[in-house]
Amino acid sequence: MINIALYQPDIPQNTAAVIRTCACLGLNLEIIKPAGFIINEKKLGRIYMDYLKECNILYYDSFDHFLEKKQNRRLILFTTKSKNSYHKFKFKNDDTLIFGSESRGVSQKVHDSVNFKLNIPIKKVTRSLNLATSVAIGSSEAIRQTNDK
Repeated sequence: MINIALYQPDIPQNTAAVIRTCACLGLNLEIIKPAGFIINEKKLGRIYMDYLKECNILYYDSFDHFLEKKQNRRLILFTTKSKNSYHKFKFKNDDTLIFGSESRGVSQKVHDSVNFKLNIPIKKVTRSLNLATSVAIGSSEAIRQTNDK
């Protein structure tokens, strides 16, 4: 199964939209703390509605805790700082796709710890896609390639 990891997310509406996407697509969601908001049902409830019970969510207190649990797993960072396009990459079952904080991206430690870095090609005059949109694009391609559904 494809896993989605959010590194220190800071916009509750985006996290809620990712919860909904993961619930609908049957993906595991992993949230690496600290988040930029208190993760609770009140903050996220209006967006994810009843999808929370359909989503398997794991929480990690830090990136080190996340790495501890992910030994021998492929970690794939989606970042604007890569020239490797996601649609040319060969995904495998049990890959973990990592997406950074909306305002800060990821730390250098994350960049140094992942196995692969991929981007989603966008027009040069634009900065980046919304987090939830990026998760949907990346996970859809991973699912398509692995026939995970």
